[in-house]
Amino acid sequence: MYEDILVPTDGSSGTAEVLDHALAIAEEGTTVHGLYVVDKRHIMAADEDSKREVRRSLQEEGERALDDVEVTVEDAGLTARTVCEEGIPHRTVVEYARDSNIDLVVMGTHGRTGRQGVEALGSTTERVVENGSVPVLVVNI
Repeated sequence: MYEDILVPTDGSSGTAEVLDHALAIAEEGTTVHGLYVVDKRHIMAADEDSKREVRRSLQEEGERALDDVEVTVEDAGLTARTVCEEGIPHRTVVEYARDSNIDLVVMGTHGRTGRQGVEALGSTTERVVENGSVPVLVVNI
C-alpha cells in the first residue's frame, strides 16, 4: 500500500487523468499530495517591473490547480495535502518527495516518440525519473 502519493500539477487539463490513476492506486488511509511549483525561471526572466505580477499570476494559477486536486481527492474519500512552492519544477518535486516521505510519484507525459521524444528529453517528468529516489508512475496523457 502507498501511504503517501504525490501528484505534481501544472494546472493543465492532463492533470485530471493523472489524478485518476493516482486515485485508482490509493487505498483508504492514503494521503494524496498535490504540488504546484511556481517556476522561478519565469520570474527571473521577466523584466524587473513585472516580476511581482508574474509571481502573483503563477501563484494564483497554482492555487486554482491545487483546489481542483483537493476537491477531487476529498470527493474520493481520501486525505488531500496541497502545497505551492517556488523553485525549478523537477528539483522541487524530487526534494518534496524525499522530504515528505512520498511512496509514489504519479506524473503525466505526452508520450512522444522518435524525433519528438529526443527533443522532449528535458521534460520535468523525465528529470524526476532520472534524479529521484522514489518510484514514479508515468501516465501517457
